[in-house]
Amino acid sequence: MRSINFLIISILFTGMISAGCKQKGTKSNQEEMKELSKGTYGYDSQFLGKHLDVIELKDGESAIALVPAYQGRVMTSTCEGGHGFSFGWLNYGLIESGETLEHFNPSGGEERFWIGPEGGQFSVYFKAGTDFVFDNWYVPAPIDTEPFELVSHSETMASFKKGMTLENYSETVFNLEVLRDVTLLSGKQIDEYLNISSKNSSYVAYETSNTILNKGAEKWKKESGLLSIWILGMLIPSPEVTVVIPVQAGSNSELGPEVNDDYFGKIGEDRLRVSDNNVFFRADGKSRGKIGIPPLRTARFMGSYDSQNQALTIVECLIPKEVTDFVNSAWELQENPYGGDAFNSYNDGPLENGSQMGPFYELESSSPALSLNPGESYTHLQRTYHFQGDKSSLDKIAIEVLNVSLKEIEDAF
Repeated sequence: MRSINFLIISILFTGMISAGCKQKGTKSNQEEMKELSKGTYGYDSQFLGKHLDVIELKDGESAIALVPAYQGRVMTSTCEGGHGFSFGWLNYGLIESGETLEHFNPSGGEERFWIGPEGGQFSVYFKAGTDFVFDNWYVPAPIDTEPFELVSHSETMASFKKGMTLENYSETVFNLEVLRDVTLLSGKQIDEYLNISSKNSSYVAYETSNTILNKGAEKWKKESGLLSIWILGMLIPSPEVTVVIPVQAGSNSELGPEVNDDYFGKIGEDRLRVSDNNVFFRADGKSRGKIGIPPLRTARFMGSYDSQNQALTIVECLIPKEVTDFVNSAWELQENPYGGDAFNSYNDGPLENGSQMGPFYELESSSPALSLNPGESYTHLQRTYHFQGDKSSLDKIAIEVLNVSLKEIEDAF
């Protein structure tokens, strides 16, 4: 299998504390959180503020909540202020407990910074000579438990940095610095970037600029292992969420398969379908599965539509043309360590014993494998857009950006 991280993580947190822990804070805070029902941005931002330092970027009713202690992570966002829908999945129990877990701390958040590869001879999650099993798997502390330094922030932008040293399975040492800028986008910028009109919908959108700088004295080489920038997000599912990923047309021999679904085993046609150069993937949080799109198949955008909450989400990421070296995260010694995917989507679901960490679903992007000279850097830019409103307005955006109507998305399964 290509990657088994969420299967193992879910097993680890079977029986973990849930969100029903005792509330802290003043009576007024408790009453206000009760008024702001769970599932709203106001509830989530107040919850986070009780346990962590939170930075909010805001423009009118559009807002996002960032946590420096979680590597400058975008925890959640809203189109419609405090009473609006909260898009990011939060692990309330873990956050409230204040506990630090040994292998990985899945606090949630709709956009986080990670580094690949996860598995293989160039993994930065396994020590040299260990077997590729969960007992030996550790998320590096700089992208799990250590905070990023807040460099500066304004009403609509925050900048973070972090120096770190990582060692891979082949005992190659990487000295690097990470720079992360998060910018809340205006309606004018949204319309310009997507070539749409957003005036008839509510929206929130943000851009993250994620840079890795080689601070060492040696060039990073393929034969000793390369790193990649890996951006992942945990989003709130519903029974009516479908992910849609446009893919480039062409032969498998030239571009690779339209979609890879062998991460956790093949996915059935009731949950995964390819039609007219679009990949449709059911993201209801009820069945664990993961898909990947090879780099030559990616077409700049991926998204999801939640008809229950009338919410359209779009993720934009420009993958460099003709670049095919992407790190492979399979938990094994690999024949092709640079044959990984550029886009991914994950749907959470119950384990065989019925337990579940989520539910959530993910939209992910990765940079190419980074062969950097000393002092050289690479920036991976990703934009996330959420729209809510009447169906006709959202339909126009979906057709313009994803080349598919909302009816086609709804009728995919």
